[in-house]
Amino acid sequence: MNTEDQFKDLIAKHQLVVMHHPLIQHKLTYLRDKNTGSKDFRQLVSEIAMLLCYEATRDLPLEETTVETPVGVAKAKVIAGRKLAFIPILRAGLGMVDGVLSLVPAAKVGHIGLYRDPKTLKPVEYYSKLPNDIDQRDVIVLDPMLATGGSSIDSVSIIKKSHPKSIKFMCIIAAPEGIKAFISVHPDVQLYCAAVDDHLNKNGYIVPGLGDAGDRIFGTL
Repeated sequence: MNTEDQFKDLIAKHQLVVMHHPLIQHKLTYLRDKNTGSKDFRQLVSEIAMLLCYEATRDLPLEETTVETPVGVAKAKVIAGRKLAFIPILRAGLGMVDGVLSLVPAAKVGHIGLYRDPKTLKPVEYYSKLPNDIDQRDVIVLDPMLATGGSSIDSVSIIKKSHPKSIKFMCIIAAPEGIKAFISVHPDVQLYCAAVDDHLNKNGYIVPGLGDAGDRIFGTL
């Protein structure tokens, strides 16, 4: 099975969700542009994260209730007691937090700190702080880029030790290599992204990608 067929199979099984919504694709174009400054880059990351979160929370269960309107009583629906937690991978994942919290302001936020060793390209953990009640929550892990998959795989492995109710992973751009690596280790975790790019270069960066997301978010180029 070639790469294209493999991804079609993952999409069919709902393990991989690629968002082709026009608003996301429009914003993604400007996000990629090397001339986009940090202020606009941060705003675009936040907006795309919010739109991706809309899709990632599509399966939240509802329950019926009633509400009194100015002219009567209406049958309505509310989310059925589902608790969420967002876990950004430091530091680039922080850029996605405001966007997702704008949709789910009651969610708790944890943090996992990993950096990539420049020689081995392997992730090194330096920080982990998760909500105390994470075992009662559905978790969405946030990172703008899924490149080699190392940081994403390790972050989800760390979170699984706390036994959350479920885990999803949400990124903006993914590389085929990262998707394959991630799914091979965590086949039970759904991936949500806005684009699957061509490949990784020798330095482990996504091509064409958008460069270093953390540097562009925080202006540390």
